[in-house]
Amino acid sequence: MKTFSLSGAKRNAIGKKDTHALRREGKVPCVLYGGKEHVQFSAVEKDFKKLVYSPDIHLVKLDVGGKQTDAILKDIQFHPVTDSIIHVDFLEVLPDKPVVMDIPVKFNGTAAGVREGGQMLKKLTKIRVKGLISKIPATIELNVESLKIGDYIRIKDLKYDGITFLHEPVVTVVAVKTTRAVVEEITPAMAAAAAVAGAPAAGAAGAAPAAGAAAPAAGAAAPAKEEKKAEKKK
Repeated sequence: MKTFSLSGAKRNAIGKKDTHALRREGKVPCVLYGGKEHVQFSAVEKDFKKLVYSPDIHLVKLDVGGKQTDAILKDIQFHPVTDSIIHVDFLEVLPDKPVVMDIPVKFNGTAAGVREGGQMLKKLTKIRVKGLISKIPATIELNVESLKIGDYIRIKDLKYDGITFLHEPVVTVVAVKTTRAVVEEITPAMAAAAAVAGAPAAGAAGAAPAAGAAAPAAGAAAPAKEEKKAEKKK
């Protein structure tokens, strides 16, 4: 796991007025909890850039007023209009106390099903786990090379020592499904085979009635005309 160093200054005054003043100065109100006491401090907003706008997880080395603490980022709030950072929560990390973190998933290789024309669906890009900070991996790495169309990897298929996965065992992490292109490629062949199996004989559309079939008697095609002639003679 990567580490990130952040320096802050302890806050003496706490309240809306002080909070607004900090933000005008380009600073972010922060809180550190999980230890013996909550620590209210502030840090420069631009210093968060590599911590917040990164796909990686970090162990944060906090320095607040000269006191060093290991922590992880637990929550961050953004302004709804400007997207500037307005508040950050940190959790103090202790060697013997489990923590909960969302670990990014790294998919290695190209699935066999994708090479056959299928599509790989990444259902989870982060997986929530619980464990000691020393046991939590920087990423959950999955080799997808062997996945064929219809195959998938679920939470219960993952094997990592020292951590507990906090998703249901049957939750799918990644799957390979059939794409429309593959279906369209198969359909014409199947349609041709079906047409040959069930097609009528050549010329059947205009073929004569089968031998022995009942045929109308001579003159039956115009019975109405004969009836009219009979009426005139009377």
